[in-house]
Amino acid sequence: MKVSGFTFVKNAIKYGYPVVESITSVLPVVDEMIVCLGDSEDDTNNLIASIGSDKIKIIHSVWDNNLREGGKVLAVETNKAIAATAADSDWLFYIQADEVVHEQYHKNIVDAMNKYAADKKVEGLLFNYHHFYGSYKYIGDGRSWYSKEIRIIRNNKGIKSYQDAQGFRWQDGRKLNVKLIDAYIYHYGWVKNPLTMNRKTENFGTLWDGEKGKNKVVKEAAFDYSNIDSVTLFKGTHPAVMKELVVKEDWNVELDIQKKNFKNTKHRVLYFIWQKFGWRPFEYSNYNKI
Repeated sequence: MKVSGFTFVKNAIKYGYPVVESITSVLPVVDEMIVCLGDSEDDTNNLIASIGSDKIKIIHSVWDNNLREGGKVLAVETNKAIAATAADSDWLFYIQADEVVHEQYHKNIVDAMNKYAADKKVEGLLFNYHHFYGSYKYIGDGRSWYSKEIRIIRNNKGIKSYQDAQGFRWQDGRKLNVKLIDAYIYHYGWVKNPLTMNRKTENFGTLWDGEKGKNKVVKEAAFDYSNIDSVTLFKGTHPAVMKELVVKEDWNVELDIQKKNFKNTKHRVLYFIWQKFGWRPFEYSNYNKI
């Protein structure tokens, strides 16, 4: 079995993406790692080169600012990375620049890829998610977070990144048939110094603004982490590759895990059902779980 990893990144230093940790976390389970490097304004290119793995294959890209609306440019960059993967790979493992795989799940991931390699009905593998928020000690657990997403796909160039690159579909729009595996993606996109977080969210917002976002001025301010529906304390361990970043947390965000800011009674009831029974009714899913 051969596995290709793939990702894309731009301005990782400027916006505080843990991309080195992200890439490093999947290297043990892939045979090659395609990194599509955008036209960064910082030293991201040298940062990636510093990883020093012969598994990493870099391609360079210039982001098309005409594709800002709806985050389309993110899917385009993802598809560039897909196109560069080896033709003889069985599976393609996608990891975003703010996502990390815990080493405790490496065996489960490899076992699942082996188990379903010959079962062509399985077009992708579905992962659970931990969404860290504000600090490495908190997890966002409200309805605003997706609980699962596809991160391993069958190597078929008919499968494309969908919309803003959160998931995948066939190029004709059909959802992938997937198996849920016993593994988590650790999403750190919302854990940054409040100043860096504000820069990142302001910039990221321009990717949905189309022409209006091209000349938007980013305000230098601290991000307000209190505007969240619900968080809980993280009781597990972080991936080993994240140890240094976790120790270096140099900001103070204190959130009340008892305080809930649900926008309506429906969300409050749905949250209660999830916490009580482990079921998330009416959750959007960009896949068919089989």
